[in-house]
Amino acid sequence: MCGLYSFRRSPEEARNLFNYLEMPEFPPRQHVTPGGPMAIVRQGRTQRHFALVRWGFVPSWAKEVAPGKPLINARSETALEKPSFRNAIRRRRCLIPADGFYEWEGDVPGKKRPYFIHRPDDGLMAFAGIWEHWLGADGSELETAAIITTSANALVATIHDRSPVIIHPQDFEAWLDCSDEKVEKIVPLMRPAADDYFVMEPTVIARNAPPPKPKAAPPARGGGQMDLL
Repeated sequence: MCGLYSFRRSPEEARNLFNYLEMPEFPPRQHVTPGGPMAIVRQGRTQRHFALVRWGFVPSWAKEVAPGKPLINARSETALEKPSFRNAIRRRRCLIPADGFYEWEGDVPGKKRPYFIHRPDDGLMAFAGIWEHWLGADGSELETAAIITTSANALVATIHDRSPVIIHPQDFEAWLDCSDEKVEKIVPLMRPAADDYFVMEPTVIARNAPPPKPKAAPPARGGGQMDLL
């Protein structure tokens, strides 16, 4: 599963890659945590849009927002059939900007070793996501999202068996296009990342540390915007 990730890039860099309409000012966040706000990018009628939603999926048919452990991940292998996710993955897919995520090695509470997993060039990437709009009986409204996960690649599998699905820029349009509800086109996108896509390093989780400054964009490699992901 993915229960903690990082989004430290500047608003300008994120907007340049994901090409959404808005110009939001959001602070860099070294630790995006379940139950808190997460940035997503979704497709409107003619343009992409940025939104902040709650990380922790609530199905539209839920009678209430249940307390306790939220649905932060949806497994790619079952999301098309599972009642909680099957409507959203057909009609409300999104991209989740990130520059890394965290996993832990070991199974002894208090002795697990955290690792930060990111691209070798430390660049932006896009997790596959789904979002939902929930309307309560009292008229309250809430938008939520979950990360789509798949089997880990060879590197991540040394400490964990799951990893976020990565959507590459050339596939942004296909993933976000929910106009026909056809899922055949997205099934091939929900695959493990290439074995050389990530690097992994031990880290320390200091969730009360002050927010980091936005990270500078990695140097261009001659391929234009597509080389950022």
